[in-house]
Amino acid sequence: MNSQPQQSVEYVSNYDPYVYQTLTSIIGEKIVVQLSNNSLVQGVLSQVLPDHIVVEKNKTPFFIRTQQIIWVSPSINKG
Repeated sequence: MNSQPQQSVEYVSNYDPYVYQTLTSIIGEKIVVQLSNNSLVQGVLSQVLPDHIVVEKNKTPFFIRTQQIIWVSPSINKG
């Protein structure tokens, strides 16, 4: 009973095939990820999807949106 036209909502996600392909090639490796809020996440890259990655640390999964990633680097253990 509302005479206003209905608005549609569109979900848009940036997909970078180069980042996706590179990340899929290092699944199972230890990595460090810097996020857009300047925090760092270190752990094992366990899963890569077009819109997010999963990094596990101490058996705890961290789901990180691909759009929030600034850079990714291999984690180098000093020992």
